[in-house]
Amino acid sequence: MTKADLVNFIFERVGLPKTEIQKIVETVFETMKEALVEEEVVKISGFGVFTVRKKGSRIGRNPKTMQTVEIKPRKVVSFRASEQLKKIIKKNMS
Repeated sequence: MTKADLVNFIFERVGLPKTEIQKIVETVFETMKEALVEEEVVKISGFGVFTVRKKGSRIGRNPKTMQTVEIKPRKVVSFRASEQLKKIIKKNMS
């Protein structure tokens, strides 16, 4: 699902003008991005939790040349699904 798909889905359900829905969706994502940049935890009840984790440096290997290289420390976004979301996904797999 793309951002445009999300806007269309909300438009069909709610009926607000698409331009308003697009502004709302953009605002939600921008707010989430800003929070993650500040390393805040973003919890969406019934959906999951987004966090920023720090990964330390480590030694990796270039698969083509088999040469070892140092992978520098970095930050990554991590998502952990809520129990409710996990149950819904599991239920729909059967």
